This record gives sequence, C-alpha cells and structure tokens, in this order.
Amino acid sequence: MSARFGDWRTEAAELRALQPRHILFLCVANSARSQMAEGIARSLAPQWVKISSAGSSPASVHPRAVQVLKEIGIDISGHRSKGLDSIDAGSVDAVITLCAEEVCPVFLGKAHRVHWGLLDPAAATCSEESRLNAFRTVRDDLRHRLKVLFGQGEDA
Repeated sequence: MSARFGDWRTEAAELRALQPRHILFLCVANSARSQMAEGIARSLAPQWVKISSAGSSPASVHPRAVQVLKEIGIDISGHRSKGLDSIDAGSVDAVITLCAEEVCPVFLGKAHRVHWGLLDPAAATCSEESRLNAFRTVRDDLRHRLKVLFGQGEDA
C-alpha cells in the first residue's frame, strides 16, 4: 500500500479501525519526532500494541526530546536511535512517517502507511528557549494526534 497524504484525523480513524498490533514511527535520524512519538504512544496505546521507532540515518536521542517528554511524565532517557534494519518489517502493521522538510525513509514492508509531516525541532536555528518551544510544540501535536488515534482525544 502506498503512503497516504491526507487529513491526520481521517488517517488516525483509519488506523484505529485497523487495530494494528505493531506501529512503527519513522523519520530520518530517529532522534526527536519519532522518539517522542514512540514514548507518547507507549503511554497511551493498549498493552497489546507494540510501539517502535526507527530512522534511515539514526543519530542519537536528542536531549531536548528527553527533556520535554519528562515535563509530561514520560521517560525516554533509556531510548536509543535505531535503524530500519533493527525492525522486523513483517511484524509491522502500520507505519507513521513524521518527516516534513526532508526526504522520508522508505518502508518496504506490507504495513498500512500514513504520513504526519512535522517540522524537525532539532533543526530549529534560533534561541535556546525558542528551540525548546519547538520541541514542546511537536510534543503537544504528537500527543494530541496519538490521543485521537488511541480513542482518548476529543476528536476520537
């Protein structure tokens, strides 16, 4: 199935209806957006749903991603950036790509794909406070979308 580019609420409803058992969040470095998505999703998803993240060029988990999730009670300090080769593609039911301004990695498995393009907060070139706020903005957007995906948001 090819990637879909549509309204995230519609995509979240489609994913919820599919009841995937393994969701993969994918971006380039697996350092900020996909790591935050993995942490938030693990805090919201039913226990039977496996949550993973990976990147096409894994780096390291960004300290600001750890910091802003800690602000909402989620600890990802033990996470590490992972490459696509660390993921069992056959076990993945749904892939959510999070790239916006860069080229998203290609996932070759048979999973249902959706695209939630979010600007990379790690790429922000501004004051320290503005960079931290960029991470908070992405965190809050992801949390809102994932609450909807898992039937806990006002849009669900």
